[in-house]
Amino acid sequence: MKRREFVRTAGGATAAVAAGAGATGTAAAQEQQPDWPSGVTSGNLGSYQDARGESEVTVQVGAGDSGLAFDPTKLWVDTGTTITFEWTGNGGAHNVQTVEGGGPASLDSGDPVGEEGYTYEYEVTEEDVGITHYHCVPHTAVGMHAGLAVGEDIPTTEAGGGGASGWPENIAHVGVPLHAHWVGIAAVLGISLTFVFTFYMLKYGESAHTGHGGAQ
Repeated sequence: MKRREFVRTAGGATAAVAAGAGATGTAAAQEQQPDWPSGVTSGNLGSYQDARGESEVTVQVGAGDSGLAFDPTKLWVDTGTTITFEWTGNGGAHNVQTVEGGGPASLDSGDPVGEEGYTYEYEVTEEDVGITHYHCVPHTAVGMHAGLAVGEDIPTTEAGGGGASGWPENIAHVGVPLHAHWVGIAAVLGISLTFVFTFYMLKYGESAHTGHGGAQ
């Protein structure tokens, strides 16, 4: 490859990396989730569903490989939505109950049940606006926690947030975008390596004066 061709190619690749990084960072910054309490974010499974605009939504009780999770674990809905909690029959007997002081929604399915197909319905009202932390009482110690966000007037945060670290709350959720500054660091590193490689090719590559190049 001639020097001019290489420089044009490297320059184009550098611009593409920078543009892609900027677009990715913008997309990540624009995606918002409710600012869940730590008890919710540490819950098993960790799945999230934005069900705003839907009149009905189902939450599985006893989800996951061990049957010790709610799915979705984190749910955002509008007022007027009917939530159906449906038991899978896995993981033993479960119930649905708002953690003491856990928020405005008064979730309470009663005594723990282990029967597959059992359901508990909850119709969300204006009184439930905010973020509620709930759990399965028999399995609270093993992480069977979840969260319910209602309405638009709630605190939100960028998706994938893990404080200043920029990592997702659960790195196993690879679909969650990283913070924009990590993308920027990767872009700068890529650009720097491109310039180093360009310098090396110009200095030691094909040239009539160095004697280190290829065929003349």
